[in-house]
Amino acid sequence: MHQKILLLEDDLQLNDTVKQFLEHHGYTVLSAYDAHRAKEIAYETDVDLMLLDIKVPAQNGFDLLAELRKEGNDTPAIFITSLHSVEDVSHGFDVGCDDYIRKPFALKELLVRIEAQLRKRYGSRDAYIDLGEEMCFYPKEFRLTKAGETLSLKNKEAKLLALLLEHSNQLVDYDKINTALWDYDEEPSPGSLRTYIKTLRSLIGKAHIETVKNVGYRFVP
Repeated sequence: MHQKILLLEDDLQLNDTVKQFLEHHGYTVLSAYDAHRAKEIAYETDVDLMLLDIKVPAQNGFDLLAELRKEGNDTPAIFITSLHSVEDVSHGFDVGCDDYIRKPFALKELLVRIEAQLRKRYGSRDAYIDLGEEMCFYPKEFRLTKAGETLSLKNKEAKLLALLLEHSNQLVDYDKINTALWDYDEEPSPGSLRTYIKTLRSLIGKAHIETVKNVGYRFVP
């Protein structure tokens, strides 16, 4: 499954160049040319990383990220900018960025920085969560195995398991689940969600997924 990157860059040519480069390396890139559209994407889609230019129309990147952080969005963010002063860098980290890359930059360097942030958040491709009884889940690949054999999971089932494991022992409410599983142009389906839960329980054991009535679910290690 491809990881999603939100790219906010108002230079059309640079936006297109970065998008093509990252898509060549297996990422899905959602482009925005102003802060308003970037905000819409951040609200509507569960992205894995944000690349944010600072001097963009509608709202500057600093204020955009500060607003997203205030509302609880903790998605890794890298500023890509022509601003070079120490004060600008400091301000970027103050509002919640995870890294900062100055223009002009090499695309290879950008890729290295992106991969470093994703590793930090999701672990390396080989990292896995041991679920017991010879069962392992690889979050980066959304892959479930038993005794080394890969078990069949639908896309949304894998996303749901990853979400529950990320918040192990914590209540994950329906709003958070719906945001993670369904894109903005899809209608969340309570019936489908119950089916996904039933499938996961049949694979990893019923006792591991607790229902919190009318609120959501909790993964119990």
